[in-house]
Amino acid sequence: MKAAVMNKPFDIEIQEVAVPKVQGEEVLVKVMAVGVCGSDIHYYEHGKIGRYVVEKPIILGHECAGIVAEVGENVTKVKVGDRVAIEPGITCGRCDYCKEGRYNLCPDVQFLATPPVDGAFVQYIKHREDFLFPIPDDLSFEEASLVEPFSVGIHAATRSKLQPGSTVAIMGMGPVGLTAIAAAKAFGASKIIVTDLEANRLEAAKKLGATHVINVLENDPNEEIFNITNGKGVDVAFETAGNPKALKSALQAVKRGGKMAIVGLPPQDEIGLNVPLIADNELDIFGVFRYSNTYPKGIEFLQSKSTDLKSLITDRYSLEETKAAMDRARLNKKASLKVIVYPNGIIEE
Repeated sequence: MKAAVMNKPFDIEIQEVAVPKVQGEEVLVKVMAVGVCGSDIHYYEHGKIGRYVVEKPIILGHECAGIVAEVGENVTKVKVGDRVAIEPGITCGRCDYCKEGRYNLCPDVQFLATPPVDGAFVQYIKHREDFLFPIPDDLSFEEASLVEPFSVGIHAATRSKLQPGSTVAIMGMGPVGLTAIAAAKAFGASKIIVTDLEANRLEAAKKLGATHVINVLENDPNEEIFNITNGKGVDVAFETAGNPKALKSALQAVKRGGKMAIVGLPPQDEIGLNVPLIADNELDIFGVFRYSNTYPKGIEFLQSKSTDLKSLITDRYSLEETKAAMDRARLNKKASLKVIVYPNGIIEE
């Protein structure tokens, strides 16, 4: 089969590699669509993210969906021909975190495209059956691949106990921030206020359900948020930009007794925060690391058609064009929202 292999930063080539062999609870999936994620771009540019360092050639890509092509002898949950969304992190299932249901914290997780684990820019991938989720025929492979970034927003909403009728502010309209709008809407938020500095991303936010958009180059976001909420602040704020200024802005936007979820990762490890503001207002701050138990809910939201993520897809590339897809996502943020790679040929669904 063909695979897009990153030999080193900015160097991706198409290679012929062996199709994986499956046994036991393993499933071979024909990969039909893979979204380009910000982490893929970071590895492509820098060769590392924090403690995860690319030390040998690696295959990137983890937002994926496809068709079951072969099953191991112990597989019972899926069959050949099933259309599936692939949850990329395979956990041990035995540690305390897995048993508590917080398997995203499993210390032994094998996560696609996180060194040294290869990812999904390939024609076929081997994956354990309990991390495959059947999708209905009317849900495209493109949409199913977006369940992964959508899951981050769902997990943030779950962690912060977002309630129907809540007011929400989301700082940063990258793909995760945009899908967080869909999550907030699905959880019943009444006002969804978003901030960014790119006009096209704010326009996309409106289509996904944002009730108010703020261009931070033109207006002070906190002043606008307090005007919209009659001086009260929002019930919940999501910081999805990974920007220190956005993080501080999110904290200041929260009402007394409100909550903030930190989704984005800033380039530096330590950022000064206003501790008296946090203590005096009894603010709850939640760290968000990937997600757990979100895929069934994400698929259900997308199947209901109340959540439409297809509008995010702006660019389509074949597997042979993976390097061009990465450069497009990296260099054209004003025009591109979500870039999709099709390892087995471009499909228009």
